Amino acid sequence: MKKHIFTKIFIGLTVLFFYLPIVYTVIFSFNSSRSLSVFGGFSLQWYQKMFKNSDMMDSIFYTIIIAVLATIISTIAGTVTAIGLSKSNKVLRGITEQVNNLPIMNPDIVTAIGLLMLFSSLAVTKGFMTLLLSHIMFCIPYVILSVMPKLRSLDPNITDAALDLGCTPLQALTKVIVPQITSGIFAGALIAFTMSFDDFVISYFVTGSGVNNISIMIYTMSKRINPSINALSTVIIGIITTVLLILNITPIILEKRKEKMKK
Repeated sequence: MKKHIFTKIFIGLTVLFFYLPIVYTVIFSFNSSRSLSVFGGFSLQWYQKMFKNSDMMDSIFYTIIIAVLATIISTIAGTVTAIGLSKSNKVLRGITEQVNNLPIMNPDIVTAIGLLMLFSSLAVTKGFMTLLLSHIMFCIPYVILSVMPKLRSLDPNITDAALDLGCTPLQALTKVIVPQITSGIFAGALIAFTMSFDDFVISYFVTGSGVNNISIMIYTMSKRINPSINALSTVIIGIITTVLLILNITPIILEKRKEKMKK
């Protein structure tokens, strides 16, 4: 009984440790004073200043656009790659999976320096495209890693059965394989979006020409006390929470629709 109580207390403290800073940030984003420790009253002034600050709004715009594009492209590329690997021979699949794990295990700073040297050697002007390509590059391995377990759980003869029943290769892919691995694709897309939205180290090294994401903007603002950081952070929390809800609710809705169609 005592052990059970201790476990509950430990879990409660852990949750408090993780979520208290988030709650603190949201509350002080509505603070009327510049203090980051004393709440002086309710106010929306920091949100007004944030929306009037063109640099902040640009950083939000670039962050969302980069994250959405990187998620869509990396999810498609990673899913197709994973499906192709599932049909490859064991040696090629094993080598490719090991290579795919390298960017995940590699420290961000090493990847960032490598990309910086690559773009510099190719004389590529750093900006929106270099930032987007870099985000796609480090998101694809996570998509492949999320989709592969779902493909392994499929019946290896399911594709041949679909082809024997008259499906074209494209129909077998879109109507048979993809619906079976939808949860893995959604998980990969969620991870890709989060990784892209949150990235700082790689983005800091490969961006240029005034293209900054939210992480870089917060880093530059953290050198001086600016309560607008709390407002910007609250907006980020809201966006991430919304995306999480959409990506978690969508599969449930799709599953219910499938059950209704079967009935």
